[in-house]
Order: sequence, then structure tokens, then C-alpha cells
Amino acid sequence: MATKPGILTDWPWKPLGSFKYVILVPWVVHSTYSMIVKGEGETDLAYFLTFPFLLVRMIHNQIWISISRYQTAKGKNRIVDKSIEFEQVDRERNWDDQILLNGIIFYIAYMTIPQSHNLPLWRTNGVVITSLLHAGPVEFLYYWFHRALHHHYLYSRYHSHHHSSIVTEPITSVIHPFAEHMVYFMLFSIPMLTTVFTGTGSLVSLTGYILYIDVMNNMGHCNFELIPKKLFSIFPPLKYVMYTPSFHSLHHTQFRTNYSLFMPIYDYVYGTMDKSTDAVYETSLERPEESPKVLHLTHLTTLDSIYYLRLGFATLASKPHTSKWYLWLMWPMTSWSLIITWIYGNTFVAEANTFEKLKWQSWVVPRYTIQYMLQWPREAINSMIERAILDAEMKGVKVLSLGLLNQASKFKLLFAYECRRYISSSHTHGEELNRNGELYIQRYPQLKLNLVDGSSLVVAVVLNSIPKGTTQVLLRGKLTKVAYAIANTLCERDIKVATVYKDEYEKLHLRLTTKLKSNLILSTSYAQKTWLVGDGWTEKEQLKASKGTLFIPFSQFPPKKMSKDCFYHSTPAMITPKSFTNIHSCENWLPRRVMSAWRIAGILHGLEGWNVHECGDSMFNIEEIWQTSLRHGFRPLTMPN
Repeated sequence: MATKPGILTDWPWKPLGSFKYVILVPWVVHSTYSMIVKGEGETDLAYFLTFPFLLVRMIHNQIWISISRYQTAKGKNRIVDKSIEFEQVDRERNWDDQILLNGIIFYIAYMTIPQSHNLPLWRTNGVVITSLLHAGPVEFLYYWFHRALHHHYLYSRYHSHHHSSIVTEPITSVIHPFAEHMVYFMLFSIPMLTTVFTGTGSLVSLTGYILYIDVMNNMGHCNFELIPKKLFSIFPPLKYVMYTPSFHSLHHTQFRTNYSLFMPIYDYVYGTMDKSTDAVYETSLERPEESPKVLHLTHLTTLDSIYYLRLGFATLASKPHTSKWYLWLMWPMTSWSLIITWIYGNTFVAEANTFEKLKWQSWVVPRYTIQYMLQWPREAINSMIERAILDAEMKGVKVLSLGLLNQASKFKLLFAYECRRYISSSHTHGEELNRNGELYIQRYPQLKLNLVDGSSLVVAVVLNSIPKGTTQVLLRGKLTKVAYAIANTLCERDIKVATVYKDEYEKLHLRLTTKLKSNLILSTSYAQKTWLVGDGWTEKEQLKASKGTLFIPFSQFPPKKMSKDCFYHSTPAMITPKSFTNIHSCENWLPRRVMSAWRIAGILHGLEGWNVHECGDSMFNIEEIWQTSLRHGFRPLTMPN
């Protein structure tokens, strides 16, 4: 929102929210009906293809968003180093409004301008006229209108909304108040209406011009330099008629220079070219890919989780992962993503952050949870994780934390897939994958980086999530090293630990000292008010919990919420400090600016320079890592109400 919003700031369909596209329904239905009912000679293909063209533009913009976020996460050729936060993502979530506006205007123009009917596919003179009118009147008028927008009166009421984004993303290009967009469209309509009224218009000239605007807008705001220097060396005058991402980026950082739309010639003519334009361009081109000190290795979860990645849909990524009905409509694309990730055998960078001068990245193994559950892909998954570790070693990474099932010590052979949650239906455990990362240490004992599974911080977070005054807890789920550590620490604190299965009781009993064994109970009921739950407990057991029971997971994945009268704590996680920058996506199902304990553990190891592995059966000091997390500003999540 602008500093002092002026008239016509909001879009007319803002009250409709996500249902704003119903505005186009009458035209879409009418064009489709006309296509089906009318004869071949009476059908105007342009009218029918207007809506598909709008969809193509949306897909095109989304491709730019994904590429830009991937490239800026890697750091190669990045222009501006400042961070993007959730506020910017929220402000730019309505980037599709301008496409909706264009669609409405196109349909109205078709119905009111007879010359727009039955346009030919190509007319050379129309393409030439469009090019000349854009380079002349459009660029000239835009330049002076843009300078006027930077006058205090208009800037505070309109254009400041666009300039709220110092670090731009491709969609920043179309984030303007409604009134400002109307002026832009009037400028861009000069070539289109001229060719239509003079009878020189064609489908290629109209759609090509719109796509040209989209490409240049997205490119100018992508925050990484992609125009090769050789291009300007071969044809030097090109610098006057084509801008670069670094050229426009300077406008967002300096504000009073580089006003031109796509052709910098008017900045040269009127003396508003930023003096550092060439230097920033060359510096950005020469910038190498960044090497983080800490790396977190995660993977895809449910089939629609690819849309919730930072590289996916920005709006979805900025919110906790929940099932959306409209994503089911995208099942063809989802199916293709599954096939592509199955073929693609390398990890990729999804996110980059900075905290206390520590550079941190998140890499994704292109495999879904369901693939980890299967027996036959495990060797391939292990190979990908292994290659990622070796690549990280070559890049100088000091600490690598293993997230989700990348650190799994055991897999369940029997499982149920319900409501996008993987829940064990058996106490039978499968073969080991990598023993919490220990496998890689054994294979490569010369590794300089430290592997961290984060188990110590997970235990610390769970222990500090238990309400004060608790005297007894029920421990349910697969007995992992985290479960054993939790049980041992609770018994040391004189808190009774109950279990309902004799085999689990016996295993825990063997791990405890004689002094602590009296605090271990084989329970015959589920009456405890605090349950510590991991993988391997059933929904039937959950329904046996009494009213007001608090479930605290110590597993990677959250349990399915079956009881409305019980409370469910988050999976082990903490709130990140405000100084943790460039956080604008959520980690799976966690709220904004909340990070899993497994990720935080790797960061703490990197900050403190602890030269130790935490994998296999080894575990770092629980109290020390908890106090360290608090000292660095991480805060525990509040208890659910």
C-alpha cells in the first residue's frame, strides 16, 4: 500500500478475494459457446483463445518467478543482496490482477470494436508500426509519466507502493495501484489500437507485443543479471534500446535515476542515467555462485508439496502447508512433476539465508515421502544424499544437517496414506537407510564437514514443551535415539514415563540405570494428560486419549489430528530471531518464521564452530545446545490454547 493511498488505489474486484475470476466467466462461456455452435467461417479464433492466452501469461510469469528465486538462492549473478520478507510476498500476492484487467479490456474491446474481429495471423506492416510506436510515443510518454510519479504528491499516493520492494522479484514489475495500471494500459494500447484501426493489426503483432512487455517486465525485476556482455560488444547501440536487470535494479535502490521503461535511450538523452550502471552490470555478471557455511538437506513430502516450495507458488510457499482443493485441478502438472523428479537425480538449491554473518542454504532431494517409503528406490536416494554431501564438501560447507527422512534410521514396511499424512499402521520396522547419517561417516572418514541430525535440540525442544508441574507422561511411537534420550532425561528429572507395550517397556528398561528404572511404568491405561508421540502409533490409540490431553510430537512429521477436544503441539521447532534474514517461505506445515529443530541444530553447530558429528547413536549435550539456541535468539513456541 502507498504511503498515502490515493483514489482508485484498490482493484474493483478486491472484495471478491479468490473468487475474482468469476468476472471472466460470462465471456469465457460465451466464447466457448460461439466456438462450438457457430460454423467454421463464423468463428473468430482470437475471441475463443483470449482466456487461454491469459493462462499462458500466468504460466510464463510463474516460470520467471521460479527461475529468479532459484538463481538468487544460488547467488550467481545476483544484483542486490538485501532480503525479501513475508511482508513483500503478501504485498505482491495480487500480481495476477493486471492479467485479469487485461482480459476484461480485451473482451470489451472485442465486443465494441468491429475492426478487432477476424484479424489475420501476420501482417508485416503491423509489426513494424507496433515496434516504431513503442520505441517512440510509448517509451517517451512512459519516461515522463514515470518521472512525474516520483514527484512527492504522486509518489506518496501511488508509486511508493511499487517501490516498497527494494529487492525485486519478476512479479514486482506489475505491483501497482489500480489507477497507475490504467495509465500504463492506455500507453501500451497506443500501438495496439493504432494497428487495429488502421487495418494493419494481426494476432502476432498484438499477442507478441503483450508477451514482449511481459518478458521485459519480468527480466528487469528478476534481481540477477542474465544479459551477456558479448551481446553489447557485438552490437554497441543495443544498450540504448534494451535495458538489463541491473539497469532497472538501480532505479529501485537509487530512486531518482534510470526511469526508462525498456529502452534506456531517454535516460541518456535527459541525463538521468545512473553513473554506476555499467559498473553494477559488470560486477553482477562476474559474481560467482555462493558457498554457504551451513547446509540443510530436505526433500519433498506430499505430491502437492512442490507448489509449496520457495521455488513454487510464492503465495502458497509463504503459508504453512495445508491441502488446497484447487490443487487437485492441477493433477496433470503434478503428475509431470512426479515424473520429472523421478528422472532428475540431483539435489537443487531452494533457499538461502543469512544469520549473524553465517550464510546458510537449503537443498532439496527431488524425491517425495512416498518414494522414501518404498524399498527399491532407497539405494538411489542414498546415492543422491551421498553426492550432495560430497558436493557440499567441495563447496567448503562446514556443517550439513539432515532433514526429514534423509536422516531416517529405519523405515516402516507397512504404512497408511491418509489425508496427506504418512502414519504407521504397524510396529514392524524396515531396513536401515543411512543410520542417521552414520553410513556416510563410515564411507568417508576424511570428511571435513560435520554431519548433524539435530537429535539433541529435538530432545531439548520436546522437554521444554512439557507443561511445568507434569509428573507423568505417556511415551508412544517408534523407539529412536530421540525417544530413548527423552525417556532417560525425564526419569532423571523424576518424571514418570509410561508405556503401554511390554516390548517397549523392556527396551527402555535396559537403557536406564538402576536408579532411574523406578520412574518407568508399564501402563494399563491411556489416562495420562501429556503424550509424547513419534512414528508408529495408531489412530485407534489416539482416540483413547482423555479430554484435554496434550500431544507433543518428537517425530519429523505431525500426527493427524483426530480428537477435537485434545491439544496438539507442533513438531519440534522454534521461532527464529528477527535478525535471521530472507525468510519468506514456510517450512512445510510450520508457521511463518518458525524453523524445525533439525535445521536450527545445524545452524547452531555452524555458529559455534563445534567440530563434531551428531549422527548415528551419538548425541550432543542437550542442555548446552538448548542454552545456545536461546542465547542466539531462538525462542520456544508457545503452548496451544
